[in-house]
Amino acid sequence: MSRLASTRLKAAAVTLGLLCAASSILDGRAFAAGHRTSCATPEYREFDFWVGDWDVFETGSPKKVADARVDRILDGCVLHEDYRDADGHRGQSFTNYDAARRVWHQSWVTNRGESLEIEGNVERGDMVLGGKDRAAGTLLRGVWKPVNGAVRETAVTSSDGGKTWKPWFDIVFRRKPHEADPARTVADDRGLVAALDTEYQAAVKTNDASTMDRILSDDFVLVTGSGKIYTKPDLLAEARNGHVHYDHQEDTEQTVRIWANTAVVTARLTEIGTEDGKPFEYKVWFSDTYVRTPSGWRYVFGQASLPLPKSPP
Repeated sequence: MSRLASTRLKAAAVTLGLLCAASSILDGRAFAAGHRTSCATPEYREFDFWVGDWDVFETGSPKKVADARVDRILDGCVLHEDYRDADGHRGQSFTNYDAARRVWHQSWVTNRGESLEIEGNVERGDMVLGGKDRAAGTLLRGVWKPVNGAVRETAVTSSDGGKTWKPWFDIVFRRKPHEADPARTVADDRGLVAALDTEYQAAVKTNDASTMDRILSDDFVLVTGSGKIYTKPDLLAEARNGHVHYDHQEDTEQTVRIWANTAVVTARLTEIGTEDGKPFEYKVWFSDTYVRTPSGWRYVFGQASLPLPKSPP
């Protein structure tokens, strides 16, 4: 091989390497960009009611049995649970929504070599996940149910392929008193309230009265730009009668501000749908006020602007 040919081949190899590297960088940036936006839809917020710092009790007992903390990680795409039993048993789980298969998936491991993988979906506001305990050779099913700011987790097992089930455990997660949780930051509260408000808007879109009931305080009031006033019973009745159908009910430009035990969410809401068969479409600015209560954040007051002028075609 001539020196010139060798030089040309080396130059070509270098060029190809640079092109491959550039392509890899661009692919990585494209993946990262997609990753940043891939977990922004309401489905990814369905299990956010479990996020928090918890004292864990056996249901019906005042005796604390564990500490648990559940955080959103990886840009809000994954829930990470750190569970510490009073007897030294410790476990961690990673839970995420698999959009390709439209299921929730949880992987659980412990400091005693145990592992479980369970999957499922939301059923009537509860998270229901099931699978096989390969070590025990049984089926299992777990249910996480939000109850007045707490979360009740129950589990049952079956050794006959699902024909019969027997109780495994029944525990309740209660939020730690805020003053005893110095690790919680304003950013944590901002994230919790933002997720709760997003969950509420998703519930309105699907007329999910159960979720709305959980988030709204009993003395909730909404004041619209035209001066109309709606209470919690008004909004729940509207959701249950199904007169309003939403094709689009999402907010943008969301900001959350925290002052101790009060939070204000501001965003621009777009609503498209029909009411008693008549179409509507409008955008409004709104401010939602949340207050921290012993059972968690609650939506106490809402205020909406008049519909914004439509942009010229």
